[in-house]
Amino acid sequence: MNLFNEAKAIKDTLVEHRKYLHQNPELGLELPKTAAYVEEQLKKMGYEPQRIGSSGIVATVGKGNGKCFLIRGDMDALPVVEEADVEYKSTNGNMHACGHDCHATAMLGAAQLLKAHEDEIEGTVKLMFQPAEETMDGAKMMVEAGILEGVDAAFGAHVFTNIEMPVGAVLMMGSNAKMAAVDWFTINIQGKGCHGASPHSGVDPLNVMVHIHTALQAINARELDPTDNLVLTIGQMHGGNTSNVIPDTAMMSGTIRTLKNETRAMVKERMEAIVKGVAASLRAEATVEWGSGCPVQFSNKDLYAELKGYMKEMEGLIVVDMDDFGGGMGSMGSEDFAYVSNTIPAVFVGITAGKPSEGDCYPQHHPKANFREDALPTGAAAYAQVAMQWLKNNK
Repeated sequence: MNLFNEAKAIKDTLVEHRKYLHQNPELGLELPKTAAYVEEQLKKMGYEPQRIGSSGIVATVGKGNGKCFLIRGDMDALPVVEEADVEYKSTNGNMHACGHDCHATAMLGAAQLLKAHEDEIEGTVKLMFQPAEETMDGAKMMVEAGILEGVDAAFGAHVFTNIEMPVGAVLMMGSNAKMAAVDWFTINIQGKGCHGASPHSGVDPLNVMVHIHTALQAINARELDPTDNLVLTIGQMHGGNTSNVIPDTAMMSGTIRTLKNETRAMVKERMEAIVKGVAASLRAEATVEWGSGCPVQFSNKDLYAELKGYMKEMEGLIVVDMDDFGGGMGSMGSEDFAYVSNTIPAVFVGITAGKPSEGDCYPQHHPKANFREDALPTGAAAYAQVAMQWLKNNK
């Protein structure tokens, strides 16, 4: 059995799936067309998919006993107007600029391979088709709904378009590699509006806002261990609507990203204290409202070594391990598969889907990002291979 060869044999089917999903990108937790398509394809294969939330989908394959291995693919897109020059270009104002159409397609391919080998599955494989990765809401929703109940280990993957490696290679990002925890925040400032000619009669929330912005940078500069990591980004600042009036209120919002869950907690605590304290010192009130987020994504080291071995068993598949080049690829980007990996042993890998030297120079989230379909069989085979082999060797 060489699942990589079997996956390449169904590439035309995978391309059809990918083109449909790419042309119909949807956002967040509500993916009516995407979920309906995935559900329909699974039913054609003989599955009995179930919904989690309105658009999350779970299906199982195997003997229904023994241990359970979960594979996960996300399905949501971004509010980006596509500029990539492809015949299956999206026209609805959204775009699969992060490659989640490829992930969902690879999962459908894995589902087909696993169904064809169902009698050989020595346990149960659970397929997790997830919405809302981009907003960090989907994995949390599905985990809280119980998708990990009875699951012993898990595997996830992400395509990358601008890494100079052969297209369709599996990129093991390192046994110590992490992706950052992230939290969205909004800071609301309450001042007291007045005429611009009489600032003493009011409390200027814009003045408070710039002092808060400056004070927050001291967390990284003076409160964090220099060997630790923090990115605190203010993405927008708003207040007022004319030139000669001091407004009542102002707001600013952004994200924090950290590579340690304990650092994440400390930064959030210090932000709340600084925001409240700076505002009070300037006679205003301010609060931090926390939005969506996720913890640090990391791979289980023992499972990492095991799954790498299973993927290397597939003849013709290129597997590159960053541990062989001196260390892992840490990233301040985030991935809500972290809700899985913080709960059960899990591994997350990359799949190369472009080469800068051949014109694939646009990264994820860019309106011209393009992911090559030669990567689709790799994803399908990797998902199916690690699930079947892990169950075989961990009865």
